[in-house]
Amino acid sequence: MPECPFCLPAVEPQIVLSDQWCYSAFTQDTGTPVGSAMVLPLAHRPTVFDLTEQEWASTASLLHQMKEIITAEYSPDGWNVGWNVQTVGGQSIPHAHCHLVPRYADEPLAGRGIRSWIKDPANRPPRAQLPPVAR
Repeated sequence: MPECPFCLPAVEPQIVLSDQWCYSAFTQDTGTPVGSAMVLPLAHRPTVFDLTEQEWASTASLLHQMKEIITAEYSPDGWNVGWNVQTVGGQSIPHAHCHLVPRYADEPLAGRGIRSWIKDPANRPPRAQLPPVAR
């Protein structure tokens, strides 16, 4: 996709691992913990739900391999792994990418995962509780 920064990056990504479906690169965002990385499909896929079976398998394989590389280099104390999907879900670039974020015991917010803000009462929607899904 011509306007996608992952399909046509302005800065060449630091690709560490790749196969015929996906690649993994260190995150170039200086606001993330040292050693943060992403796994992305080579083909443009808007969200994780658009990945093929081969891309899912490739993502899993590259995640495991990147974890070993990051562990050897930085010795993190924990991890956050995840996907943001669509704008409301925090996705700022519409090209699926899985975040692999090493966490360190000396971080000010150590021990707080992504659920900490999801569970925060300040994050409750102003509407009544939704009914259960009919099955």
